[in-house]
Parts: sequence; C-alpha cells; structure tokens
Amino acid sequence: MTITPDAPVTQPRQIDGVPLTPKDVTTLYMEDLAPKPTVEAEREWRKQKLAGSLRIFGRFGFGEGVAGHITARDPEFPELFWVNPLGLSFRHVRVSDLILVDHEGHVVYGEHSVNRAAYVLHSAVHEARPDVVAAAHAHSVYGKAFSSLGIPLDPLTQDSCAFYENNTVISDHGGAVVFEVEAGRDFARAFGDNRAAIHQNHGHFTVGTTIDSAVFWYVCFERCAQAQLAAMAAGTPKHIPHDLAVYTRENAGNEITGWMHFQPLWQEICRTDPDLFD
Repeated sequence: MTITPDAPVTQPRQIDGVPLTPKDVTTLYMEDLAPKPTVEAEREWRKQKLAGSLRIFGRFGFGEGVAGHITARDPEFPELFWVNPLGLSFRHVRVSDLILVDHEGHVVYGEHSVNRAAYVLHSAVHEARPDVVAAAHAHSVYGKAFSSLGIPLDPLTQDSCAFYENNTVISDHGGAVVFEVEAGRDFARAFGDNRAAIHQNHGHFTVGTTIDSAVFWYVCFERCAQAQLAAMAAGTPKHIPHDLAVYTRENAGNEITGWMHFQPLWQEICRTDPDLFD
C-alpha cells in the first residue's frame, strides 16, 4: 500500500486581505447618463457641461479672437439653445455667462450679445437635426488648414474611423462670413445626417446627441486632420479597408464612446477650473 501525503491546501491569492477573484465592477461616470430628476436640474447640468467644454476649447488653444462657439439645446424649450456670448474668452466662461438664443437670433435669457455667425449656422443645424443636442465649431489651426483642401477626412487611423462615411465637405459659402439665414439653411442641408462637416476654407463642425460627444468629436477631428496632413506631407497614406473602417466606426466610434472619451477632459477642467460653475 502506497501512502501519499495530503495535497497542500491552496490559499486564495490576496492583496490587503482582498481575494484576487473576479469582481462586479462599474464604469466611471456612467451614472451621469441617467436622466436628471427635473428639467431644471438637466438645464443646469447642460450649462455646466457647456461652460466646461468652452474652457476645454480654450485650453487646447482653439480660441481665435471672437470666433468659435458651442451650442446646447435647452431641455425644456428645445427650439432654444445656450451659447457663449460674443467677445468672452473661452478660458473665462462661467455658467452665469451663457446666453439663451432663439432661431431668429434674439437673446431671450442673458445680458450679452450673440455672435451672429453662431446663430446663423448653429441654429440652422439645430433646427434641421432634432437628434442633435450640441454643435461645436472653432477656428482651430488644423481644422482650418484641412478645410482648405476641400476633401473629406480619410480612414487613415483607428480614431478617424469614427468619421468614416460620416463627414462631408460643404463648399457653398466656404470662406465667407455667413450672416444670411438662407446661407445657414444651405449649410444645414449640406450637413445632412453626418457627424462632422468640413466647411471649405473655414473649418470643421461636429454634432452630438450629448454635449460631451459633440465636443470630443471636435477635438478628435482636429487631431485626425493634423494626422492626415502630416501623413500626406510625408508620402501616400494607406487607407484602412472599408470593412475594417466600418467595423471600427460601429464598435469604437459610436455616440456612447464619444461621450466616454470626453470624461477625462471633464474631470480635468472641473478640478483645475472650479469657478466655471459660478
């Protein structure tokens, strides 16, 4: 008879007394996607996100004099939108500075004037696209440079696939300051159902179902434009094949992904610029 020693008892691996076993986890900030309890709370939340987003634009150096704006639809009165006032630095915008504008360009809440270019183009997009909660535009360097080429963004990188078959070039009124309402409607019609539009010789515009996604798509497009310009200057870029570009767009370039990518930017600006909530 062979006697074998008892097998050693295996102790569960631990760190600080916590067993290293699979855990139920949550994703950071997902609770923020839940509807707010009142329309007033939702309005305040959107205004906070808008003020913070404008400061993020300022931090990225997207300011160019008085040009550039982000608009956000009001949750109670969706035909009205909140926007930064004319002449205020992106880096100084507070919640209390934001103004509410109608589709005729009248300021209906607030004390300061609106940039007419913001009203004409953004109001037309908001009116044509009920799905759009926010729209973003600034005169950032790479967006301006890329817009002069009159070509769409290509699927050259994983990030650019978010805009694959989802960005368009608008040549009408390109390069001219747009003040006329009908020109704004032309722009909105040409924008169509796309996530981004390159207004030729002007710059790019992005939209989203949240302020978060619209702003991140703007930042992402700016960097993708920079990457494409660099690649074109260096040689002949190779495109991601159609099926892979579509797969990446659908799995890593959807609205919830855009929202998620914005959260680190939001964390940073909340910590460094608490006065934005004033």
